[in-house]
Amino acid sequence: MEQTFMKEKKILPLVLNMSLPMVLSMMVNSLYNIIDSYFVAKISEDAMTALSLVFPLQNLVNAVTIGFGIGINAVIAFFLGAQEKERADQAASQGMLLNALHGLVLMLLCMSAVPAFLRLFTSDLSTIDLGVRYSRIVFGFAVIISLDLSFEKIFQAVGKMTISMVSMLCGCIANIILDPVLIFGLGPFPALGIEGAAIATGLGQILTLVIYLFWYFLHPIPVRIQLNALKPDGRVIQRLYSVGISASLTLSLPSLMISCLNVILSGFSQSYVLVLGVYYKLQTFLYLTANGIVQGIRPLIGYNYGAKMYGRVKEIYRTSLILIVLIMVLGTLLCFAFPEYIMGLFTSNRETAAAGASALRLICMGFAVSSVSVTSCGALEGLGMGKPSLMISLCRYLLLMVPAAFLLSRWLGAAGVWLGFPVSELLTAILAGILFRRTVKFETK
Repeated sequence: MEQTFMKEKKILPLVLNMSLPMVLSMMVNSLYNIIDSYFVAKISEDAMTALSLVFPLQNLVNAVTIGFGIGINAVIAFFLGAQEKERADQAASQGMLLNALHGLVLMLLCMSAVPAFLRLFTSDLSTIDLGVRYSRIVFGFAVIISLDLSFEKIFQAVGKMTISMVSMLCGCIANIILDPVLIFGLGPFPALGIEGAAIATGLGQILTLVIYLFWYFLHPIPVRIQLNALKPDGRVIQRLYSVGISASLTLSLPSLMISCLNVILSGFSQSYVLVLGVYYKLQTFLYLTANGIVQGIRPLIGYNYGAKMYGRVKEIYRTSLILIVLIMVLGTLLCFAFPEYIMGLFTSNRETAAAGASALRLICMGFAVSSVSVTSCGALEGLGMGKPSLMISLCRYLLLMVPAAFLLSRWLGAAGVWLGFPVSELLTAILAGILFRRTVKFETK
């Protein structure tokens, strides 16, 4: 089969070949997040705060659809490695349909819940109004997002990383271009304010879907979405959800964590809520880039595990860990060297910028050590072991992080929340290393 290169090519070139297109697209995607926030911050500080408060709900939509897409990816890669082509087609077809239904349900839930959700964190009517206006447009594209991400994971599962890269890049670049045009009303376009940012996001997502459909119909791939493959298959659906639910929960945890931290921080100052929101936009540049490595290795690990090439699975894990550590070290150096400049891009308030710079210096101490958790979660998902991956993420985002932030904030104020990041990352990394070694048992080929 076409995918046999996954078990034949040398590991480092293979990981780079599979990962670099995704790293590039993830970097552009994270750049979009940063630029989007930059332009919204130019509207007002209230607009930026609104965007920060809406982020957990946006992340929830992405978490469910991406997480289930990871399940699609892992199941397709496993069946291809095991030479079960018909099962792979079923996973792609049924996974696409189920994820579209997930997007529809999330669209309806988030649109109805957003006003009450915002009132949990602020009583400022301007901030609530801006958040509602932005989010109701963004969530209207939830089904489009679910289709985009399903196609992304299907193409990645068969090794077509470049197509995923091109599709995501085009959507992100369109988004970046449209942001200032629609927000501020450049040329013949009216100034739409925060609604313009939401519309730009949706149009970029539509463009991504159009490109995926173009490639799918004009350049056939080994896995096909077919009507006769939509008949429910209990074994396939169980495998999809066994990985998809755990991955979705894993990706949803940052939303819950941010909401908890917003409650803690709002007790000190509303400006700290803005700082946390800006940080989470900034950290995507590192963690989405690292996620590009993870996306590259998931099908490799799943395929080689399905083919019982256990030595290659181990080497893929070690290689990806080294690459992710290098990314995190670079991020740490940037945050230590230029924190004031970075935060100053998102607020003109000197006190807020100074508070954000102090936060960055503390948080970034946990970047490098988090590489163990990030790599282990990705490898476990690629192996179809969603439960231990979820356990690592639960500790990283909830069971260790929130108590650490709360307790340290009682002694150190807002600085205790920021210090909670490196403390929880260190403890989680230790747990992730132990859990990975004890969970993954390789047979002798």
